[in-house]
Amino acid sequence: MNRNTNAFKNGIQDGIPIALGYFAVAFSLGIVARKAGLNPFQGFLSSILNHASAGEYAEFTVIMANAPYFEMAFVILVTNIRYLLMSCALSQRFSPDTPLLHRLIVGFGITDEIFGISIARAGDLNPWHNYGAMTIALPSWAAGTAMGIIAGNILPTAAVSALSVALYGMFLAVIIPAAHTDKIVGSVVTASFLISFLVSKIPSLAAISNSLKISLLTILISGISAFFFPVKEDPEESSLTDEDQEVTVR
Repeated sequence: MNRNTNAFKNGIQDGIPIALGYFAVAFSLGIVARKAGLNPFQGFLSSILNHASAGEYAEFTVIMANAPYFEMAFVILVTNIRYLLMSCALSQRFSPDTPLLHRLIVGFGITDEIFGISIARAGDLNPWHNYGAMTIALPSWAAGTAMGIIAGNILPTAAVSALSVALYGMFLAVIIPAAHTDKIVGSVVTASFLISFLVSKIPSLAAISNSLKISLLTILISGISAFFFPVKEDPEESSLTDEDQEVTVR
Protein backbone atom coordinates (compact mmCIF):
# COMPACT_ATOMS: atom_id res chain seq x y z
CA MET A 1 0.00 0.00 0.00
CA ASN A 2 2.95 2.27 0.68
CA ARG A 3 4.07 1.86 -2.93
CA ASN A 4 0.61 2.86 -4.15
CA THR A 5 0.60 5.87 -1.84
CA ASN A 6 3.92 7.05 -3.24
CA ALA A 7 2.66 6.52 -6.78
CA PHE A 8 -0.48 8.52 -5.99
CA LYS A 9 1.56 11.40 -4.55
CA ASN A 10 3.90 11.38 -7.55
CA GLY A 11 0.87 11.46 -9.83
CA ILE A 12 -0.50 14.52 -8.06
CA GLN A 13 2.87 16.22 -8.37
CA ASP A 14 3.07 15.43 -12.09
CA GLY A 15 -0.54 16.52 -12.53
CA ILE A 16 -0.16 20.02 -11.05
CA PRO A 17 1.20 21.70 -14.23
CA ILE A 18 -1.38 19.78 -16.28
CA ALA A 19 -4.15 21.07 -14.02
CA LEU A 20 -2.99 24.67 -14.43
CA GLY A 21 -2.94 24.35 -18.22
CA TYR A 22 -6.31 22.63 -18.27
CA PHE A 23 -7.99 25.34 -16.21
CA ALA A 24 -6.80 28.03 -18.62
CA VAL A 25 -7.96 26.19 -21.74
CA ALA A 26 -11.26 25.04 -20.22
CA PHE A 27 -11.97 28.62 -19.16
CA SER A 28 -12.11 29.71 -22.80
CA LEU A 29 -14.09 26.58 -23.65
CA GLY A 30 -16.61 27.60 -21.01
CA ILE A 31 -17.44 30.75 -22.96
CA VAL A 32 -18.40 28.56 -25.93
CA ALA A 33 -20.49 26.41 -23.60
CA ARG A 34 -22.34 29.49 -22.39
CA LYS A 35 -23.19 30.41 -25.97
CA ALA A 36 -24.59 26.90 -26.36
CA GLY A 37 -26.93 27.58 -23.44
CA LEU A 38 -25.24 25.49 -20.74
CA ASN A 39 -25.25 26.62 -17.11
CA PRO A 40 -22.16 26.21 -14.87
CA PHE A 41 -23.30 22.84 -13.47
CA GLN A 42 -23.98 21.45 -16.94
CA GLY A 43 -20.61 22.70 -18.14
CA PHE A 44 -18.86 21.11 -15.15
CA LEU A 45 -20.66 17.81 -15.72
CA SER A 46 -19.81 17.85 -19.43
CA SER A 47 -16.11 18.41 -18.78
CA ILE A 48 -15.83 15.85 -15.98
CA LEU A 49 -17.16 13.24 -18.42
CA ASN A 50 -15.49 14.48 -21.62
CA HIS A 51 -11.80 15.30 -21.18
CA ALA A 52 -10.96 16.66 -24.62
CA SER A 53 -11.20 20.25 -25.79
CA ALA A 54 -11.87 19.22 -29.40
CA GLY A 55 -14.53 16.75 -28.31
CA GLU A 56 -16.28 19.27 -26.09
CA TYR A 57 -16.10 22.00 -28.70
CA ALA A 58 -17.73 19.61 -31.18
CA GLU A 59 -20.32 18.74 -28.54
CA PHE A 60 -21.21 22.40 -27.93
CA THR A 61 -21.37 23.05 -31.68
CA VAL A 62 -23.85 20.21 -32.11
CA ILE A 63 -25.93 21.56 -29.21
CA MET A 64 -26.05 25.01 -30.80
CA ALA A 65 -27.20 23.40 -34.06
CA ASN A 66 -30.01 21.53 -32.25
CA ALA A 67 -28.78 18.29 -33.79
CA PRO A 68 -30.01 14.87 -32.53
CA TYR A 69 -28.22 12.89 -29.82
CA PHE A 70 -27.05 10.29 -32.33
CA GLU A 71 -25.16 12.93 -34.30
CA MET A 72 -23.62 14.26 -31.09
CA ALA A 73 -22.47 10.77 -30.07
CA PHE A 74 -20.98 10.12 -33.51
CA VAL A 75 -19.16 13.46 -33.66
CA ILE A 76 -17.67 12.97 -30.18
CA LEU A 77 -16.66 9.40 -31.06
CA VAL A 78 -14.79 10.51 -34.18
CA THR A 79 -13.24 13.50 -32.44
CA ASN A 80 -12.00 11.48 -29.45
CA ILE A 81 -11.10 8.24 -31.21
CA ARG A 82 -7.38 8.82 -30.64
CA TYR A 83 -7.88 8.13 -26.93
CA LEU A 84 -8.81 4.56 -27.80
CA LEU A 85 -5.34 4.14 -29.27
CA MET A 86 -3.73 5.74 -26.22
CA SER A 87 -5.64 3.43 -23.89
CA CYS A 88 -4.54 0.39 -25.90
CA ALA A 89 -0.94 1.58 -25.73
CA LEU A 90 -1.09 2.04 -21.96
CA SER A 91 -2.72 -1.35 -21.47
CA GLN A 92 0.49 -2.93 -22.76
CA ARG A 93 2.47 -1.20 -20.02
CA PHE A 94 0.49 -2.59 -17.08
CA SER A 95 1.59 -5.63 -15.14
CA PRO A 96 -0.31 -8.70 -16.42
CA ASP A 97 -2.00 -9.14 -13.03
CA THR A 98 -3.46 -5.60 -13.01
CA PRO A 99 -7.26 -5.93 -12.43
CA LEU A 100 -9.65 -4.97 -15.20
CA LEU A 101 -11.28 -2.30 -13.02
CA HIS A 102 -7.99 -0.40 -12.75
CA ARG A 103 -7.51 -0.61 -16.52
CA LEU A 104 -11.00 0.76 -17.17
CA ILE A 105 -10.62 3.68 -14.75
CA VAL A 106 -7.22 4.62 -16.19
CA GLY A 107 -8.69 4.41 -19.70
CA PHE A 108 -11.55 6.70 -18.70
CA GLY A 109 -9.12 9.36 -17.46
CA ILE A 110 -6.79 9.33 -20.47
CA THR A 111 -5.89 12.71 -21.96
CA ASP A 112 -3.00 13.71 -24.22
CA GLU A 113 -0.96 15.07 -21.32
CA ILE A 114 -1.75 12.30 -18.81
CA PHE A 115 -0.86 9.79 -21.50
CA GLY A 116 2.43 11.65 -22.03
CA ILE A 117 3.52 11.52 -18.38
CA SER A 118 2.37 7.89 -18.09
CA ILE A 119 4.07 6.49 -21.16
CA ALA A 120 7.32 8.29 -20.26
CA ARG A 121 7.70 6.33 -17.01
CA ALA A 122 10.05 3.35 -16.90
CA GLY A 123 8.89 -0.17 -16.12
CA ASP A 124 5.34 -1.34 -15.43
CA LEU A 125 2.75 1.39 -14.91
CA ASN A 126 1.16 1.76 -11.51
CA PRO A 127 -2.51 2.82 -11.94
CA TRP A 128 -2.30 4.82 -8.73
CA HIS A 129 0.07 7.24 -10.46
CA ASN A 130 -2.64 7.91 -13.03
CA TYR A 131 -5.20 8.28 -10.27
CA GLY A 132 -3.09 10.97 -8.66
CA ALA A 133 -2.77 12.91 -11.92
CA MET A 134 -6.47 12.45 -12.67
CA THR A 135 -7.49 13.60 -9.17
CA ILE A 136 -6.05 17.06 -9.69
CA ALA A 137 -6.13 17.49 -13.49
CA LEU A 138 -9.69 16.42 -14.36
CA PRO A 139 -11.53 18.48 -11.70
CA SER A 140 -9.44 21.48 -12.75
CA TRP A 141 -10.59 20.95 -16.34
CA ALA A 142 -14.23 20.77 -15.26
CA ALA A 143 -13.91 23.75 -12.89
CA GLY A 144 -12.33 25.83 -15.67
CA THR A 145 -15.32 25.19 -17.91
CA ALA A 146 -17.75 26.18 -15.17
CA MET A 147 -15.80 29.34 -14.40
CA GLY A 148 -15.69 30.23 -18.09
CA ILE A 149 -19.46 29.98 -18.27
CA ILE A 150 -19.78 32.22 -15.22
CA ALA A 151 -17.33 34.78 -16.58
CA GLY A 152 -19.08 34.81 -19.96
CA ASN A 153 -17.82 37.53 -22.23
CA ILE A 154 -16.37 39.78 -19.52
CA LEU A 155 -12.79 39.21 -20.62
CA PRO A 156 -11.63 40.27 -24.10
CA THR A 157 -11.64 37.43 -26.63
CA ALA A 158 -7.96 37.92 -27.40
CA ALA A 159 -7.03 37.58 -23.72
CA VAL A 160 -9.03 34.38 -23.31
CA SER A 161 -7.57 32.84 -26.48
CA ALA A 162 -4.05 33.65 -25.31
CA LEU A 163 -4.56 31.45 -22.24
CA SER A 164 -4.69 28.34 -24.44
CA VAL A 165 -0.99 28.73 -25.29
CA ALA A 166 -0.16 27.34 -21.84
CA LEU A 167 -1.52 23.91 -22.78
CA TYR A 168 0.64 23.56 -25.90
CA GLY A 169 3.71 24.72 -23.99
CA MET A 170 3.02 22.13 -21.31
CA PHE A 171 2.63 19.34 -23.86
CA LEU A 172 5.96 20.28 -25.44
CA ALA A 173 7.51 20.07 -21.99
CA VAL A 174 6.30 16.45 -21.84
CA ILE A 175 7.69 15.26 -25.20
CA ILE A 176 10.90 17.30 -25.53
CA PRO A 177 12.86 15.56 -22.70
CA ALA A 178 12.04 12.11 -24.13
CA ALA A 179 12.93 13.27 -27.65
CA HIS A 180 16.21 14.73 -26.39
CA THR A 181 17.16 11.53 -24.53
CA ASP A 182 16.30 9.05 -27.31
CA LYS A 183 17.28 9.90 -30.89
CA ILE A 184 14.70 7.50 -32.30
CA VAL A 185 11.92 9.16 -30.32
CA GLY A 186 13.20 12.56 -31.42
CA SER A 187 13.19 11.50 -35.06
CA VAL A 188 9.67 10.06 -34.80
CA VAL A 189 8.38 13.24 -33.11
CA THR A 190 9.97 15.42 -35.79
CA ALA A 191 8.59 13.23 -38.58
CA SER A 192 5.14 13.35 -36.97
CA PHE A 193 5.18 17.16 -36.96
CA LEU A 194 6.25 17.34 -40.60
CA ILE A 195 3.84 14.69 -41.86
CA SER A 196 0.93 16.22 -39.91
CA PHE A 197 1.69 19.61 -41.45
CA LEU A 198 1.86 18.17 -44.97
CA VAL A 199 -1.37 16.21 -44.52
CA SER A 200 -3.16 19.35 -43.30
CA LYS A 201 -2.28 21.04 -46.62
CA ILE A 202 -3.72 18.32 -48.86
CA PRO A 203 -7.04 19.65 -50.26
CA SER A 204 -8.53 16.18 -50.84
CA LEU A 205 -8.27 15.43 -47.10
CA ALA A 206 -9.91 18.65 -45.95
CA ALA A 207 -13.23 16.89 -45.32
CA ILE A 208 -11.64 14.55 -42.76
CA SER A 209 -11.71 15.80 -39.17
CA ASN A 210 -8.43 16.70 -37.52
CA SER A 211 -8.94 14.06 -34.84
CA LEU A 212 -9.42 11.31 -37.44
CA LYS A 213 -6.31 12.50 -39.29
CA ILE A 214 -4.35 12.38 -36.03
CA SER A 215 -5.64 8.88 -35.29
CA LEU A 216 -4.75 7.54 -38.74
CA LEU A 217 -1.32 9.15 -38.66
CA THR A 218 -0.73 7.80 -35.16
CA ILE A 219 -1.44 4.25 -36.33
CA LEU A 220 0.72 4.65 -39.44
CA ILE A 221 3.73 6.37 -37.87
CA SER A 222 3.77 4.35 -34.65
CA GLY A 223 3.30 1.11 -36.60
CA ILE A 224 6.22 1.86 -38.92
CA SER A 225 8.38 2.97 -35.99
CA ALA A 226 7.55 -0.14 -33.96
CA PHE A 227 8.38 -2.37 -36.93
CA PHE A 228 11.77 -0.82 -37.68
CA PHE A 229 12.74 0.18 -34.14
CA PRO A 230 11.18 -2.31 -31.69
CA VAL A 231 11.70 -1.56 -28.00
CA LYS A 232 13.88 -4.14 -26.30
CA GLU A 233 12.38 -5.02 -22.95
CA ASP A 234 14.76 -4.73 -20.02
CA PRO A 235 13.94 -7.39 -17.39
CA GLU A 236 15.33 -5.14 -14.66
CA GLU A 237 12.89 -2.31 -15.50
CA SER A 238 9.80 -4.26 -14.48
CA SER A 239 11.29 -4.75 -11.01
CA LEU A 240 11.78 -1.04 -10.37
CA THR A 241 9.82 0.49 -7.54
CA ASP A 242 7.79 3.62 -8.10
CA GLU A 243 10.44 5.67 -6.30
CA ASP A 244 13.09 4.23 -8.63
CA GLN A 245 10.90 5.14 -11.61
CA GLU A 246 10.58 8.69 -10.36
CA VAL A 247 14.35 9.04 -10.15
CA THR A 248 14.77 7.47 -13.59
CA VAL A 249 12.29 9.86 -15.24
CA ARG A 250 13.78 12.91 -13.63
